[in-house]
Amino acid sequence: MMDIKNFLSAISQITEEKGISKEKVIESIETAIAAAYKKEYGQKGQIIKAKLSPETGDVKFWQIKLVVDEKMIYSDEELEKMKEENPVPGKPYESEEKGIGEGEKKVRFNPEKHIMLDEAKKINKDLKPGDELETVLEVKEDYGRIAAQTAKQVILQKIREAERETVLSEYKGKEGEIVSGIVQRIEGGNVFMDVGKTIGVLTREEQIPGEFYRPGQRLRVYVLKVEDSPKGPMIFLSRAYPKIISKLFEIEVPEIAQDQVQIKSVAREAGSRSKVAVVSTSEGVDPIGSMVGQRGIRVSAVINELGGEKIDIIEWSEDPEKFIANSMSPAKVIEVKIKEKNTALVMVPEDQLSLAIGRAGQNVRLAAKLTGWKIDVRPPGGEAVGEEKKEGAEEKVEAISVEVAEKKEKSEEKKTEEKEEKKTAKKEGKTKKSKTKKAEK
Repeated sequence: MMDIKNFLSAISQITEEKGISKEKVIESIETAIAAAYKKEYGQKGQIIKAKLSPETGDVKFWQIKLVVDEKMIYSDEELEKMKEENPVPGKPYESEEKGIGEGEKKVRFNPEKHIMLDEAKKINKDLKPGDELETVLEVKEDYGRIAAQTAKQVILQKIREAERETVLSEYKGKEGEIVSGIVQRIEGGNVFMDVGKTIGVLTREEQIPGEFYRPGQRLRVYVLKVEDSPKGPMIFLSRAYPKIISKLFEIEVPEIAQDQVQIKSVAREAGSRSKVAVVSTSEGVDPIGSMVGQRGIRVSAVINELGGEKIDIIEWSEDPEKFIANSMSPAKVIEVKIKEKNTALVMVPEDQLSLAIGRAGQNVRLAAKLTGWKIDVRPPGGEAVGEEKKEGAEEKVEAISVEVAEKKEKSEEKKTEEKEEKKTAKKEGKTKKSKTKKAEK
């Protein structure tokens, strides 16, 4: 007799630990009991189903047979023909795989699986071809060791499959979202993180350059994509993807959740610098102030989460000239001229030129990514020829830069000559002193 209390307790435990519904667990047990019954008392080819009552522990068994007529089964002549076409034992016949008839597939008659329509009507007159006939089987109490082992394997397999489906569907719904994970291990440059019910992988390409990871470390990561694989669901994570910045700000800035502030675009060089373009959708709401927070608390939280990465927050505008000027922050812009082929000419003061371009061109590069425009930064001197003579402007600017370079070279040469002269003078002075001393002696 089954101990119902312990049985229900075991089902509840599996449901909580594996995150599987109670119905799925009971379905797995029913499949396992049916497999054990067939192993011990059934015949090869039989389809046996079991129904378990969790309240009483009672189990009922049925044998299922498909009702067929002459059109649905292969004739002896067709079977002989198929044997000639494909004589390999155990392999399905080619014509059987393709099926015969429009949208219909014939079957080889098996008395354990099928029942002819005439025979089925003797049991139930309402049955039609394609229906299933259920025959109640005698309930057995004793099962052998092999049948019990079969039941155990089926239960474990079914629970694994159900758990896999649950994890896959749950994390598919989290694609494009941020989750919190704990670093579990590091192998071959890849970081494996515990993200709840499964393990996610942070590949080398999706890591922030220069960021170090250690087991036990808790981090927020972006769920890049979820794929099913023979080994189970694969959760690919990212720390370098630009959208992680948008999602982190969504957590920190209530105005974004309330749709009072929108993030229009993000340009990022992970681990170094990012630019975020924002706009207000409500009057009286300062988009930049909302993102920064009181005393910079909101933007600081995002910066700390990304390991100190610098973030420039700029105001988005429908006017390309204004948007491009804003994107050049922290440099001050004198003027922006929109040119052909999605190119913009940005004029900045001489003392702001290096700031506008940024280290290794980073500032202007990020501004171009943010706005979608090709940006040419020049000092006011670069505009001397005017817009109407823009064809020769490029050459003149190049000439100016060459002239500056030549001047630098000459000044460097002069400095070198002066150093050499000083060295020579020092040597001569030392020689004279030594000769005087010798003469005195």
